[in-house]
Amino acid sequence: MDSGIGLLAAAAAVRRLRPDADLVLSSDPASMPWGPRTPEDVTARALAVARAAADHRPDALIVACNTASVQALAALRAELEPALPVIGTVPAIKPAAAAGGPVAIWATPLTTGSPYQRGLIRDFAGSASVTEVPCPGLADAVEYADEAGIEKALAAAAALTPPDVRAVVLGCTHYELVAERIRAVLQRPGRPPLVLHGSAGAVAAQALRRIGAEPAPSAEPSAGLAVLLGGRLSELPEAALAYQEGRGLAAVRSAR
Repeated sequence: MDSGIGLLAAAAAVRRLRPDADLVLSSDPASMPWGPRTPEDVTARALAVARAAADHRPDALIVACNTASVQALAALRAELEPALPVIGTVPAIKPAAAAGGPVAIWATPLTTGSPYQRGLIRDFAGSASVTEVPCPGLADAVEYADEAGIEKALAAAAALTPPDVRAVVLGCTHYELVAERIRAVLQRPGRPPLVLHGSAGAVAAQALRRIGAEPAPSAEPSAGLAVLLGGRLSELPEAALAYQEGRGLAAVRSAR
């Protein structure tokens, strides 16, 4: 679940680990963005999106949204667990800082500088130098595959990122859909390759652990894909097909 198509990265990661997994993608893009909303509003909307997914009786629910994980995870778990394991998304600050070099965290403006993110930096960054980089407009531009908006937001965030940064934490699930474009605007000639740290792979692996399932990347692919927009069965949004993750999910479904 997510507010919008930021869930594609986690869905694609689950499919890589378990191609035979049936997926339910539940979002409410009409209510985007969630970031500027009050915690109470975010929680109410996250619960509605989660309930729509839970009606399909999944084995686990991945909260593929940083904002919902911050504001609504406790409420989601209180309502759905233990019958339905709920897995939240946390920015990958600890692995990014493990190498000890300068780290940047790209996140939404409201998450940047928030007590939540500052707490993660305090607890997991160790001695690494960390720069928080707000990315206004990037999640919205990714949601609608707005090429001009993406380019503008990437350029603005890159200008705020110190040139010596060697690792970047992608603190919004939407950003993982344009990870290589982020790398392209930040990679400096003659410097070691920039390392990007998203959360999708770790979240997918944790979901399998929670339900006692092992990765089986060679399993026969499943075409099971239910798309819920505002609680109603629908198709993948057109913008989802602008990204490799969305095209991959659609291709398996079409092949069956």
